[in-house]
Order: sequence, then structure tokens, then C-alpha cells
Amino acid sequence: MQRLRGAVRVLVDATTEHAGDLWIDAGRVVDAPTADDLAGVRVDEIDVSGCVVTPGLVNAHHHLLQSGFRTLPATRGVPMREWLPAMASAYAAAGIDPSLTARTAAVGMAESLLSGVTTVADHQLNWPRPGSDPAREVAEIAGAIAAVSRELGARLAFVRGTARDDAGIAAEGAEAIVETLLRVGHERGVTDDGMLQIAVGPAGVHSDGEATFRRLGEVAARHGLRRRTQANEQVDTEIALERYGRRPLDLLEEWGWLDEGVTIAHLCDVTTSEIDRLAAAGVTATHAPGCDVPMGWGVAPVAALQAGGVVVGLGTSGGGSNDAGHLLADARLAMQVSGLVGAQLSARTVLAMATEGGATGLGRDDIGHLRAGARADVCVWDVSGVADAGVADPVAGLLWASPGRRPRDVFVGGAGVVRDGRLLPADEATLVAGLRARIAG
Repeated sequence: MQRLRGAVRVLVDATTEHAGDLWIDAGRVVDAPTADDLAGVRVDEIDVSGCVVTPGLVNAHHHLLQSGFRTLPATRGVPMREWLPAMASAYAAAGIDPSLTARTAAVGMAESLLSGVTTVADHQLNWPRPGSDPAREVAEIAGAIAAVSRELGARLAFVRGTARDDAGIAAEGAEAIVETLLRVGHERGVTDDGMLQIAVGPAGVHSDGEATFRRLGEVAARHGLRRRTQANEQVDTEIALERYGRRPLDLLEEWGWLDEGVTIAHLCDVTTSEIDRLAAAGVTATHAPGCDVPMGWGVAPVAALQAGGVVVGLGTSGGGSNDAGHLLADARLAMQVSGLVGAQLSARTVLAMATEGGATGLGRDDIGHLRAGARADVCVWDVSGVADAGVADPVAGLLWASPGRRPRDVFVGGAGVVRDGRLLPADEATLVAGLRARIAG
């Protein structure tokens, strides 16, 4: 049994917090035990005085492949029509295969853990040219990413995405991933230990047609998988209007993708009536300001989405647009820009997006909070230094004070993966060297 002792605050969820201790047993959060409960039990005590304790963060929208392709020429502040082919050219030059995706995922996952993110939804959209056995090739790439995530001790929601793939090949690849990585059926496509989840998701109506959405929707229905896509950024709306004469959400509704179990990222250009439709359908959303704001692609009206009844998570998107996988930094940005498109978001509202909001979009009630029974994914944030001096509310200060803040300690399922700011399961320099050698080679 573990006891995190003496916290300034323990943020249990969006509405509940307390000062004091957090108890963990067998990888789960438990209620404070009685003296009788502790008789003969070894307790591993960890002093977290001077710290705020939160649930592990949930990055609800990432593209881990892009961790190897940051700040590329012709990719900063450009229209998405120019950005997409620039990124695709870089991937093609490197050659997408399991060795590349393993190394980019290792760096992206390590960066995530060091930033307090314990669960990453990786929307993998880019694949090698189909060979003689494209389903097997796709499964090998997914397997490489899943293996690296498990080695580092991070939770992975792997999204078999598409970007102009053949609809049949996309569906066959998704089936192969389920068969290879899950082997048997699991509720929501989640393994028993909760470390791996499988989902499906076309990039958006700007790149994928009705056949792809329907075929992947059938795979999702067959295996109980979540569905995830992107909609209503600049290029998405523009192409939908040019190609179909309709807005993206109109097409998604017609193609069966405005439904429960669907999460849509970005939603920068969304109307009041569309928000009502999303809420009525039970769709969840993901805000990605660290991508959309610096690239000039818009700002999602998060307050309006939430007021309309849409659950919103938070994601970084990929390194090709964000250049970082630091979700707490993007949470700060989300607060800062929220007043430009509606009501100002509070720190607790955005922390809830970065934890339970993202978990809800994944259909997970076992992560994103620290209520009894939750998997013990925990971040310990030191708020005793000069950057937090004078802060009246240490929870709000997590976002407002100390930009670029990193956690002192991180636990996933009660197992320490970061201690005193140092990654435990792997050596950072080795991961960096491996990626550099692969990109250069």
C-alpha cells in the first residue's frame, strides 16, 4: 500500500479536493484505511508536502509520429493546404515503418510522462505505401507504438486513422490491429490492465470519403471501439464546401458519425446550431489550442460547447504544428485565449478538460480522476518554489504560474514512472539519440 502524505491539495476531480493524503492499493485509489485495515500491512510513504496532487493528465489528441518532425521549414504559420503536403513529404523522405514509429513514439511518450501526461490518444494517420500484406504492415506499426508505450509505463489509446487511404485497406488494417493487439474482445477496445485501447478515426472529410467513414464505423461497431475524427478547422470547412457544398458536420451526420462514442477534435469553426446537434447526438470534443492558435487555424468556442452540453477534452495535437507535447502548457493557453471567443475559462475547468474530460471522450471511467476505485495515475506538482510565491490558489497556480511547469513525480497505476523530474523506465539521452539516428539514416 502507498500513502502520498501531506499534500497542499489533492485534486480528486473537477469538484472535489482536500488537503492531506492520497492512498493507493494494488494500483488503485482507495479510501483512507482504518487502523485495523493497516494492521500488518506495509505502507510505502511518500512525502508530498509542499505539492499539489492531481490525476494524471489525459492527452486526448496527439500525433506521435510528428514528434520526429518539429519546426520543419514551410510548416509554421501557413495555411493547412500548404502544411499537409510539407509534412507528408517529410514522412515520405524518412520512410514510415515500425522503426520510425517506435522511435517517434518513444520520444513523444517520454515527453508526455515528463509533462504529467499518463494517457495519450495517438491518432496515427500516415502509413507506408501498401505492400503485399498491408494489414500486417499496419499491425506491425501499431504494435511497435504499443510496445514502446508499455515499456515506458504510459497508457496508450491507439487510433487507426486514415488520410486518403483506400477504405477497404483501412478497414482491414483496423481489423488486423484488433486481432494482433487485443486478441479477444474487450469493452471499449481496452485491455484488462487498461494500458492499451484501440479506436478508429479518419482524418476528416477533407481527406476521407463516405466509404472510409462507413467501413471504419462498421469495424468499430463490430468490436466496441470508440470513433475519433477531426472537423471544422479552416481547411476542413473549405474543402467540404468546395467538394460537397455542405459543412463537415452535415457530412458526418449523414455518414453515421454524429453519434455516441464519437469524439471530434478542433471544432474551431462551429455554429450554435451545430453545437446543439453535437450535444443531442452525444458527441464529445477535443480542444487543441497549442496547434490551432499558433498556426492561425482558429479557436474552438469551448465555453459555448460546454454550455451546450458537449463534454470537452484537451489535446496537444502533433509536433508538426504544436512542436511540443506539454498538455499543461496548452491548458494555460486554453485559458488565455478563451475570452477571445466567449466566456473566460477557469483553471479548474481546463484542468477538468485535461483529465476527466479527455477520459470521458475515450469512454474511460477508470482514469482522469482520483475517486476511490480509479486507476492510480497521479501527478505530484511541487508548488513550494519562487514561481508559486504569492499564489493565493495553488490549484489555479498550476496553470497561471510557472509556464512550462513539470511534475516532480508521476505514477501510472501506482507505479512510479517519473521521480524528482527524472524519467525512470528509460534514459532520455538514449531515446533522443535513437530518433536522431533514425531520421538521419
